[in-house]
Amino acid sequence: VQLQASGGGLVQPGGSLRLSCAASGSIFSINAMGWYRQAPGKQRELVAVISSGGSTNYADSVKGRFTISRDNTKKTAYLQMNSLKPEDTAVYSCSARVYGVDYWGKGTQVTVSS
Repeated sequence: VQLQASGGGLVQPGGSLRLSCAASGSIFSINAMGWYRQAPGKQRELVAVISSGGSTNYADSVKGRFTISRDNTKKTAYLQMNSLKPEDTAVYSCSARVYGVDYWGKGTQVTVSS
């Protein structure tokens, strides 16, 4: 199972970005998919997670601004990030649980700065 995250970049405060995480490999189904982030000097934190049925959970710091979604036919998860703040700057990584095993993809840098 391979995960490929994309969509990061430089954005001004108040702007938006949409991250994508595409899974590939011999996968019949994917359980939960999630987005995590790690800022310089800080521990990795959970940003949002979505179950195979579409149930979602968010970190308090992003509630109301970020939306996680998934397209099971494309084996892809998305993270729509609105009203971005400088404190959202981090490397964002995606994860997927497949047959009870957690897989991780390389991160994508998100920088929020004027």
